[in-house]
Amino acid sequence: MAAINVSPLSTSSSSLRRLSFYAPHNTPVIFSYSRFTPPLPFPSISLRPYTIKPRSLIIASALKNLSEVEPVSFPDTPDEFAAKLPSDAGVYAVFDQNNELQFIGISRNIAGSLFTHKKSVPELCGSVKVGVVNEPDRTALTQAWKSWMEEHIQNTGKVPPGNETGNTTWVRQPPKKKQDLRLTPGRHVQLTVPLEELIDKLVEENSVVAFIKGSRNAPLCGFSQRVIAILESQGVDYESVDVLDEEYNYGLRETLKQYSNWPTFPQVFVNGELVGGCDILTSMYEKGELAGLFKK
Repeated sequence: MAAINVSPLSTSSSSLRRLSFYAPHNTPVIFSYSRFTPPLPFPSISLRPYTIKPRSLIIASALKNLSEVEPVSFPDTPDEFAAKLPSDAGVYAVFDQNNELQFIGISRNIAGSLFTHKKSVPELCGSVKVGVVNEPDRTALTQAWKSWMEEHIQNTGKVPPGNETGNTTWVRQPPKKKQDLRLTPGRHVQLTVPLEELIDKLVEENSVVAFIKGSRNAPLCGFSQRVIAILESQGVDYESVDVLDEEYNYGLRETLKQYSNWPTFPQVFVNGELVGGCDILTSMYEKGELAGLFKK
């Protein structure tokens, strides 16, 4: 066995500390000695609380200031809008022909919103500044809008005209829906022509006519509601007639069944010809055949 030479240690009680541990019987006990060293003093550390910024504030701080963004002239055609402006979500600022800021807005589709503004108020659309917000949520978009608004107010002392309270110039107004057509002036008014002739004139003079249960604003059956939804989704300019209106369309329900030789409602006519009801229109919609039908 190799010999191990251990240099002698001073065993003064003031300089040595003996460490031991329990060992079972017949197990060699090993004693280790270490020179005692007083602990080193640690400097005092003052910890400041760490505040995590909300993601919306981080995104807003990463967004360029309004004054740092280069303006882009408003495009004229849909293709130019798609080429020059992002379809991403973000904030935008619209300037008129005199480079006066008119409105600061937010959108999920910047190019789409600006295209709408160009159509509705072309005289106020000279140029635009755009800031895209990556991974946006409502809070992040609002914070981005707020940062541009505060910068403009701080620099000019005023709110953009389009952002003033009560100004609806830049707000998209919901399209007004047409009212349902009435075939007669009233139930108690004597007709001078047969009801069949009124129906014939109606479907011949209008490209698309939907005879439904209830009004287009409040259909009274699921099939009529489905037909209205399909026509609305296609952007079709159509007329609607409530077959349940016994005051102004008295007798229409039974007369129309004989006229079209179709027993159920709704009934959709295109260019004077009966296309069918809900099932047929839904099938054509799912196959992508309606666009061609309505272009005829």
